[in-house]
Amino acid sequence: MKASLATLFCLALSGCLGYHVGPVKPYYLRDVHRIAVPTFRNKTLLPRIEVLVTDTVIKQLQQDGTYQITSEDKADATLSGEISRITRTPARSVRGNVLATTEFNLGLIVRYSLTGRNGEHLAGPSEAYGTTSFFVSSDVTTDERQALPLATEDLASRLVTQLSEGW
Repeated sequence: MKASLATLFCLALSGCLGYHVGPVKPYYLRDVHRIAVPTFRNKTLLPRIEVLVTDTVIKQLQQDGTYQITSEDKADATLSGEISRITRTPARSVRGNVLATTEFNLGLIVRYSLTGRNGEHLAGPSEAYGTTSFFVSSDVTTDERQALPLATEDLASRLVTQLSEGW
């Protein structure tokens, strides 16, 4: 009776050997544990947006917990990014006046690549995007500036998901 119970217990546990708790990185990033994130480059006309985007990506990487953020000399890989485009498109217009807009969609696109310590490309070049919408008051520029952190958070979430889960 004890032998058959022990055999049944071993068979039940043998199906669990392939599973583990914790971050499951893509296979091609299996050796990457620490990432350096230098300030992204800004190819848009919006000043100082690169610091907001870089800080938000770093915070999202820390929250995800798959990779440790460190300096470039201690890192296994470096995440380089370039803010390539910020778009503002009308989403809703004033009833009776199609030229006046009451709501805009804000989009943010970042091109990025992950480079290993020896200079090999580990991931990318690829793109990540973030979107949000905002309503217009008397000052469209201020409203857009207040909506940028929301689009940046969406972008950072998508970028980190691509790095930590591979899709």
